[in-house]
Amino acid sequence: MDDEQRTWAEVVATARRSVADGLVVGTSGNVSARVGDLVLVTPTGVPYDRLGPGDAVAVELATGRQVRGTLRPTSELPLHLAVYRATTARAIVHTHAPHATAASTLVAELPAVHYMTAALGGPVRTADYALYGTQELADAVLRALREHRTGCLMRNHGMLTHGDTLDAAYDRTAQLEWMCRVWLLARATGEQPALLSPAQLAEAAAKFAGYGQG
Repeated sequence: MDDEQRTWAEVVATARRSVADGLVVGTSGNVSARVGDLVLVTPTGVPYDRLGPGDAVAVELATGRQVRGTLRPTSELPLHLAVYRATTARAIVHTHAPHATAASTLVAELPAVHYMTAALGGPVRTADYALYGTQELADAVLRALREHRTGCLMRNHGMLTHGDTLDAAYDRTAQLEWMCRVWLLARATGEQPALLSPAQLAEAAAKFAGYGQG
């Protein structure tokens, strides 16, 4: 397979995984990946289990013009394009995961209840609410992602994460949903959760640089 075919297969597999893991219901949420000057993105209103190799949807990053496929791209295309243009992202995952969506209604910034906050570039902000599919929403998300954040909540909507690969973006999605769940569980006790300080998060971030197998 060429790069576009391989990437499309990864986009579809990631989208299906988000459903299997309970992060997406129906056709909510969307996934994309960049290949050169093109963005491969899930189509609007099509269940992921119906997508096949011949259903690839691609648009030009610079113009947003569709150059592959007959299915219409996701309504959140302006959001995906804005993030690619403003960051080093190569892949984006946007979901309406339940715990992240619940947390988005409560806080302007997710409290740092776990050191994985550092893996997302620092405390996760909540983008201001704007109607889905609009440039206003894209602008709000970019503000929440400033200072090299790789994920944010979206007020009364869901969350978005990005990464160098679809695996990295999806892992951040799963981690952010888990952190939101932990915070909600701690908050439900009626006690004030202990939070990590900026110095503790910086320490964790430095240690992440040597984490894993290299």
